[in-house]
Amino acid sequence: MRKNILNSLAIICSIAVLSACKSKKLTQVARPATADSSAAVKSNSVREKISAIRSKQVSFNTFTGKAKTKLDINGKGNDVTLNIRINRDQKIWISITAIAGIEVARAQITPDSIQVINRLQSVYLKKPFSYIYQFAGRQVNFKTVQALLVGNAIPETLNEQADITAESNNTVINGTLQSVVYKLLLGADLKVTQTNLTNQAARQTLQVTNNVFIQENGRIIPSQIDIQSTAGDKQIKANLKYNTVEFDKPLEYPFSIPKSYEPAN
Repeated sequence: MRKNILNSLAIICSIAVLSACKSKKLTQVARPATADSSAAVKSNSVREKISAIRSKQVSFNTFTGKAKTKLDINGKGNDVTLNIRINRDQKIWISITAIAGIEVARAQITPDSIQVINRLQSVYLKKPFSYIYQFAGRQVNFKTVQALLVGNAIPETLNEQADITAESNNTVINGTLQSVVYKLLLGADLKVTQTNLTNQAARQTLQVTNNVFIQENGRIIPSQIDIQSTAGDKQIKANLKYNTVEFDKPLEYPFSIPKSYEPAN
């Protein structure tokens, strides 16, 4: 039972999104319907197209946000709040709170490991990052999770072997990473609207859809991120709506496992 609960928390922390410290009204931005954007597709080489798309990705040193989140794991739904802090390329810290702001779990993800504290059961999980492979393909790494949390393209999908085409006013990127087939849909502003990953052999799919874009400190990111993941008989849905976001603020990442807690079975 404990293992099942911890597994669910690990999934939540691996696919979830955003963080925050103070209440601040977010500025919604209207994405262009037509675009020079497909200028990326009209470029002379794939390298130039990739460069144009990369220039639109959100760059930051630290990120913090808060998201009201509806989670559905194998048909069981929960409403929680995710507070997320990211130290770029080094650490993702997530606090999961429920009713009345009571923390029920805390997680820390690094390029090498995943740790989760379950305060409801007084147990903890410590695993190598590879633990996530049972919920997602081996192509998913720390930077994949980091990118999805701020609406960026997964770094490995922006390569010169990708097929980049124009579709109406959108840009479509298709390609393969080993056994994973991917498809990205970018809007006229070259921001990612949807990411699809499929590994038919492993029966794994992941679809991430970005909606309602906002601007903070000159960065444009989605304020709503909808995630649907299937891995064998496991089905997960997460709908995140950000209330606050901030970039490049000094952050702390408090994480310690109480001595009285036991490892999950």
